Amino acid sequence: MRKITIRLNELMQERGLTQTKLSEMTGVRQAAISEMSRNIREQINLRTLEKIADALEIDNIADLIKIEYK
Repeated sequence: MRKITIRLNELMQERGLTQTKLSEMTGVRQAAISEMSRNIREQINLRTLEKIADALEIDNIADLIKIEYK
């Protein structure tokens, strides 16, 4: 079984960003960012991922998404 997680919390910490600041930078609701950072959001729009990758200057999606094997 695979589990896909978003490394958003780690990336925000590395860059010294709060959920509120990332929300302002991306236009993504803070509540959605909170859910993604806690990996409780089940669906994420590709456009949302693009906005986050752009704001965090991520060129490789593997830096944002992690697949764990359980």
